Amino acid sequence: MPPKDKREKKVLKGALAGGIAGGLEVLFTYPTDFIKTQLQLDRFEKKYDGTLDCIRKTIKRHGFFGLYRGMSILLLGSIAKVASRFGAYEFYTLELQEEDGSHTILKTFLSGLLAGATEAVVAVTPLETIKLKIMNDMHRTRPRYNGLFHGVRCILRREGIRGIYRGLSATVLKQGTNQAIRFFLMVTQKDLYAGTDSAVIVPMPLIGIFGVISGAASVLGNTPIDVIKTRMQGFKSIKNKSAMECATEILRKEGAGAFFKGSVMRMARVCIDVALTFMIYDSLMEYVFANLWT
Repeated sequence: MPPKDKREKKVLKGALAGGIAGGLEVLFTYPTDFIKTQLQLDRFEKKYDGTLDCIRKTIKRHGFFGLYRGMSILLLGSIAKVASRFGAYEFYTLELQEEDGSHTILKTFLSGLLAGATEAVVAVTPLETIKLKIMNDMHRTRPRYNGLFHGVRCILRREGIRGIYRGLSATVLKQGTNQAIRFFLMVTQKDLYAGTDSAVIVPMPLIGIFGVISGAASVLGNTPIDVIKTRMQGFKSIKNKSAMECATEILRKEGAGAFFKGSVMRMARVCIDVALTFMIYDSLMEYVFANLWT
């Protein structure tokens, strides 16, 4: 195991590179996340007849930049969650590595699982809850929130800290499985490319392809969990007391197909998200920090 100062430096590098990657990534992918969320929350008024209709009506009502409404909370959230994810992943891989510095398949999977759970508690749950409540408020005839910070103050005043941690169990499950799948597949694909030579650096375009594959696999694995999490954190979330109760209500009222609402947009967003994030992260770690921060 490396000396303590080197381990701490690697964790810090991971967190910083992750934060930069998260900020850049959200600028590219926010519109798809916005449309996905609108479709998942549109279960009462039935305003939208699919993805293209949602895009058309949003632009007609709010202009092109309406697709970026509420981005400030996601931008801050993306920086925080990706920084905590990669920082936590570097920490857990160092803690769980073998004496010779290698990692077993199980420990790689477990490191990703723990990293996802960490980001769920530190950043994802409170920030996603706030984002969804503000997005839901846009559906009202007379929105009650006058911007991000006013919305946060109102939510905290009305519901307290527990209000922004609604859906924690579903979020931990979602983020944990997400990152377990993504890190496991990314590391496995890079190992297959490099073979036994640890000095081999995987080309960035190939990292992007590996990211698309890893992202697609994670979407196929847990879209139902994402839907449950979204419903639990939405404006009418108080009706759903637990993840199981929320899932039961969705199945009873809307059928099994409701668990895959927004899956097309989520697949598009996640594949781009994961590819960009890993490309930016690896570029910073391999080409920037490795030379400037030793």
